[in-house]
Amino acid sequence: MAKVLILGAGIAGHTAALITKRKLGNRHEVIVVSPNSNYQWVPSNIWVGMGLMKPSQVKFELAPVYKKLGIVYKQALAVSIHPEGDSSTKSGFVTIKYASDNKKDEVENVEFDFLINATGPKLNFAGTEGLGPDKFTSSVCTYQHAAHAWENLQKCFDKMEKGEKQQILIGTGHSLATCQGAAFEYSLNIAFEINKRKLNHLAEITWISNEYELGDFGMGGAYVKRGGYITPTKIFAESIFKEYNINWIVGAGVNKVEKGVVYYETLDGEYHTKEFDFAMLIPSFAGVGMKAFGKNEEDITSDLFVANGLMKVDADYSPKPYEDWCATDWPTIYKSPKYDNIYAAGIAFAPPHAISKPMKSKNGTAINPTAPRTGMPSGVIGRIVAENICDKIKTGTKDHKHKASMSKMGAACIISAGYGIRHGQAAVMTVYPIVPDWNKYPKWGRDIDYTVGEIGLAGHWMKLFMHYMFLYKAKALPFWWMIPE
Repeated sequence: MAKVLILGAGIAGHTAALITKRKLGNRHEVIVVSPNSNYQWVPSNIWVGMGLMKPSQVKFELAPVYKKLGIVYKQALAVSIHPEGDSSTKSGFVTIKYASDNKKDEVENVEFDFLINATGPKLNFAGTEGLGPDKFTSSVCTYQHAAHAWENLQKCFDKMEKGEKQQILIGTGHSLATCQGAAFEYSLNIAFEINKRKLNHLAEITWISNEYELGDFGMGGAYVKRGGYITPTKIFAESIFKEYNINWIVGAGVNKVEKGVVYYETLDGEYHTKEFDFAMLIPSFAGVGMKAFGKNEEDITSDLFVANGLMKVDADYSPKPYEDWCATDWPTIYKSPKYDNIYAAGIAFAPPHAISKPMKSKNGTAINPTAPRTGMPSGVIGRIVAENICDKIKTGTKDHKHKASMSKMGAACIISAGYGIRHGQAAVMTVYPIVPDWNKYPKWGRDIDYTVGEIGLAGHWMKLFMHYMFLYKAKALPFWWMIPE
């Protein structure tokens, strides 16, 4: 009997767990370790942050689902990986510390034959002084954060209702933060609600981002087909912000937050401040901080992880100029270069480089988005890692016939721009591939026939449909496997 150990129960880890168990059945053991008791559909946290959905509508308990499927579930935090075991065991194992109340802080070594690291990111609020929901800004990165953000945003709405002007600041809270799409979406929803309440004259909404230009989104921007014309995402994003009466500051690295004010540096080397009454700023991401140890307890963390704690996989991490980076640098099977039985999926793997061009201010500060990894690619990667491991277990093959490079993978992003069955809106954007391939597509970097952008009511219906469809799939309800990632 083989043991497949999966760390994390987000989109990548949960997808891998469901597929692995379905393909291996009861002859092999699938174990999931996650400090969280709930699964959450992260893309809908935006609506929780607007008071349009309750946290209960975007999450469900993991334990009943895993019990139904026969998956062993341990609500615990992975502390360290021991790929070769130690003096007491030849099997690889992961040391975990329990997070559930009945076993709080109890430590256990969980053995594995195959390991999938799908721990996702550490939300590095500490990387910017004063950032985060326990300090001076809000977040929509988790459903708990989003619910707290709505509490704070309501106060702004209440003050505007009484005639008091409010300054609202949305964007990135670190010079190397990613996930601009989520912040962009939140800003549009706030603007939509303010307009619906006829409070526009009392609201100043400002977007602040480390993007070189609006519409970069951490993917170097794109050219999209829209209404029969080829439009840069810069123009696409600017036109939406103008329609929604949102100002913008780009090329900005936030370095400090105090009550009601952010401090930031721009690419031209100047330092500025911006006052706010409500701010939702996305933090930088890092690995969760796991260590790794060899058979003799020597520290081998640098063998498995890059400096920021994300896991090394089959990518080209060699340092080289931006102009020399190419699509083939990106991983295809997400396997550790050193260990044939260890994989990383979703946000847990280390990208070989940013997609947007790295930039520094005149003071030498790096100010640019790091590579985004959204739900769709995370689910696809979780699937192909699971399928390759299942093939190895069932056939003994060393080959990996399932591959999913982000330079050969498309992504669809639906950015909510206002909630409502009759009056809601969403911007729908697809890009193919996610990482541009200038050798294959020398004119646009991507296949322009599959890179499109539109905004309207139909997009909102699509996002609502996807909310319910993917929660249905995540709950492993009948025929869940027929729903694609």
